[in-house]
Amino acid sequence: MRPFEYLRAKDAATAIAEAAKPETRFLAGGTTLVDLMKLNVERPARVVDITRLSGLDTIQVSADAIRIGALAKMSKVADHADIKQAAPVLSESLWRAASAQLRNMASIGGNLMQRTRCFRDPGAYSNCNKRNPGSGCAALDGVNRNHAVLGTSDACIAIYPGDFAVSLVAFDATVIIRGASERKIPADEFFLLPGDTAHLEHNLSPGEMIVGIEIPRSAALERSHYLKVRDRASYEFAAASAAVGIELEADGKTIREVRIAVGGLATKPWRLRAVENLLKGKTLDEATLRSASSAAGDGAKSSGHNAFKIELAPKVVARALMTVGGIA
Repeated sequence: MRPFEYLRAKDAATAIAEAAKPETRFLAGGTTLVDLMKLNVERPARVVDITRLSGLDTIQVSADAIRIGALAKMSKVADHADIKQAAPVLSESLWRAASAQLRNMASIGGNLMQRTRCFRDPGAYSNCNKRNPGSGCAALDGVNRNHAVLGTSDACIAIYPGDFAVSLVAFDATVIIRGASERKIPADEFFLLPGDTAHLEHNLSPGEMIVGIEIPRSAALERSHYLKVRDRASYEFAAASAAVGIELEADGKTIREVRIAVGGLATKPWRLRAVENLLKGKTLDEATLRSASSAAGDGAKSSGHNAFKIELAPKVVARALMTVGGIA
């Protein structure tokens, strides 16, 4: 591990000012940063501890929105009674994401900033554009079973590994960022496609920090679900996942609104707007859900070992929709 300077910030303004300096990283729960520092993937010269900043760990559920501070722990959000009722998908995506020990340490802001896992083994991936821009992508022609089939480029096929962000993208969440000024951006725009700059993963500039997340409340959010399919029963990254929600018309049969995003399949949390459009106004039944879900893999590109994900994606989306729709 590279030697580094440690600073504990007394307030958000100090933290932001320090973070504007080169080679600086924020430390919250540390469940990703410390791990990557040990592997020499992250090599900051300075680490700014923000764990004791006041006012950034609140959870508020009002009539119109859910507001979560960036320093709120994953476990606190997952276990929050009002969130379980108003937004089951948020709770489910968090408690399915990691062990209880990690959920008790990891912050919501840090969870959004977690990086992909493929570049952690320099031996297996000697060339990696995320770790060493311009070096290539060893996964393209190597072992790529757990890599992305959507949103890829010639520079990178690494999946975005998180779960919570998938639910945020599905339900039009906003990420609140503070720097010289405060700005809000849609969660879908916070995560960047790799393109030719695979090392740039988030829409965050030096001297900026995530201070919170806001999710608008809706009937679809209240009737929501997160399904995660993986190689082992627990504490594993998704082979494919789906965050879904459905709102029905007064007849209880017609789909008024539907939200769908998938994880484990793409280089960022992936919104399936085409599938949503196929379902709006249609009757809620198994045949309709399966037919529309078949478009979940549209535009997907296999790199070899990950071809199974293209077939898996529609099945996961359909199953998640059937679960939330009450169809056995």
